[in-house]
Amino acid sequence: MAKVTPLKKIWITGAGSGIGRSLALQFAAAGHQVLITGRHLSKLVTVANYFPEAITAFTWDVTDDVSCHLMGRAIDEHLGGLDIAILNAGHCEYVEQGEVASDLFRRVYDVNVFGMVNSIAVALPHLKRSAAVSGRKGHIVGIASLSAVVGFPRAEAYGSSKAAVNYLLESLRLDLSNKSIDVTVVNPGFVETPMIGSNDFPMPFIMSADKAAEKIIIGIDARKFKVQFPKRLYSILALAAAFPCLWYRVNRKAAVTKK
Repeated sequence: MAKVTPLKKIWITGAGSGIGRSLALQFAAAGHQVLITGRHLSKLVTVANYFPEAITAFTWDVTDDVSCHLMGRAIDEHLGGLDIAILNAGHCEYVEQGEVASDLFRRVYDVNVFGMVNSIAVALPHLKRSAAVSGRKGHIVGIASLSAVVGFPRAEAYGSSKAAVNYLLESLRLDLSNKSIDVTVVNPGFVETPMIGSNDFPMPFIMSADKAAEKIIIGIDARKFKVQFPKRLYSILALAAAFPCLWYRVNRKAAVTKK
């Protein structure tokens, strides 16, 4: 159950399924007003129907920078302000070993990086205005990934895009520190969402989207700078990042064995 208080006006991107869906339902159950967006209206409506008084669905593709003004208008019309922007939309594709295709990288970066930039550009003016009126800090929450901590096989596109998101939000937090807006970076591990449906490798410490949403909400409520889970997986990856040569040798052997 969402504990964020007082009641907030929240925008969540990529909310038709997975973590975004779970966040929307938990926030709505706690009485918050939630605007959910994504590319597929039918999925969004299904989510909104659980709490029709609290959740509003609006279709918007984060890669469509031309329509950013329409998204901004939707925030005004449906929420009348904005306290928290949860930027969750994401896309994952894996690189075939030893091959780099620029079109694959563009698809991943368009959603994960430039989609994040577009969403931030939409959210900032609304967060600033609401903070000025309410006297409470606004909040940008960006969903990245633990894949940003250390390099994974075949994750050249996805992992590097999430590393870019981490750097983007870390810098943004500094620049907004005197603008009444907090920034939180969320780095989840493996979560049971449609995105992992095609994964053909072990996914240690995997958790449900509902459990992931609970952890994210706790981090939002505490206004943490970074929310990283599960702790055991993060600890392993942080250790691997500290000893990159060892990590490389282990994964190189795994790649050779797989061939």
